[in-house]
Amino acid sequence: MTASPDRLASANPPIPRARDVRRGRGTVRYVVAVVFTLIVAVATLPDLLFGLDRRSPFVQLVSLRPWILGGVLALLVLLLLVMVFERRVWPFAAGVLAVLLVGGGMVLPRVLPDADTVRGAPFRVLAFNTFEGEADADQLAALIEEQQPDAVAISESGNNFADKLTPLVEPLGYRVHVSTDDGADDDVEEVTAVVSDQLGEVDVRVGDETSAFPYIEVSGGALDTLRFVAFHAVAPVPGSVPDWNEDLALLSRWCAGPTPAVIAGDFNATLDHSALRDGTSGCGNAAAQRGAGLIPTWGPSPNLRRFGPQIDHVFATDGITAETFDVRDIPGSDHRAIMTTLRLTNQ
Repeated sequence: MTASPDRLASANPPIPRARDVRRGRGTVRYVVAVVFTLIVAVATLPDLLFGLDRRSPFVQLVSLRPWILGGVLALLVLLLLVMVFERRVWPFAAGVLAVLLVGGGMVLPRVLPDADTVRGAPFRVLAFNTFEGEADADQLAALIEEQQPDAVAISESGNNFADKLTPLVEPLGYRVHVSTDDGADDDVEEVTAVVSDQLGEVDVRVGDETSAFPYIEVSGGALDTLRFVAFHAVAPVPGSVPDWNEDLALLSRWCAGPTPAVIAGDFNATLDHSALRDGTSGCGNAAAQRGAGLIPTWGPSPNLRRFGPQIDHVFATDGITAETFDVRDIPGSDHRAIMTTLRLTNQ
């Protein structure tokens, strides 16, 4: 008996419907891969996503980007291994690879020293945070004697720490300027600038436009038009992030100003923070110029300090380039001292 045409047609499998199902599953896979990539990007590149790094918890997270990128690399390797058995995970691997390339492209230049030959008059700078005045003043004075800086920016140093440091460095040919003259012995909220006598009669101005810590601006004398600024930004802990953003925005008055400037101190921000990059637009970073842009300068303990962020910096306007950069541990502080020799090519 011969089957009717209708029965023969119904016996065939619904090929178009199966294709639609596979296409739908493929679409879902791509959508999930995009969402997965965004999650990885939010953790790794919050500064490129609507300024997320200017608010908690991303402001704290982005300071660990070099280590986060290591995790992203491990994730990519895992996905590539899975691809050996299941090729359909390739959209996930591609998304993670894109995040890794973007993040790596932002971090890698900091470990590559500039190839340009540096010329010009030398200007040596040292910056250090005493950790509430607890650092060893004798060790800091010994470092100043060894390095012979032209100017030193000391954060968390008021009259109390300055009184210990002054008799040690004045015989070496330095003058000590503290951001307060009211006799208070609180070190945490003050800044000290130590200036070489070789700079002559300089003008010293204390600015209080910052949210918590004043700054000291040194000019005149042998500095001529150059301004040296000892700076300390508030830490971006929850509740202080808006103040932190305002402090870093203030840096533009020097980096985008009409006269050359060197700004040194504890910025409580890394070069991965968009607020610091925007505030210092027009300035170069001494550590990054010498390929030392990932050397940690802060950590709650000596062991953890090896893996901490670089939040202490020396920035200088165009025409001033770093020739050297180094760090040194000083007992009593959770920060490292940073030292650089700048070349004033336009002076």
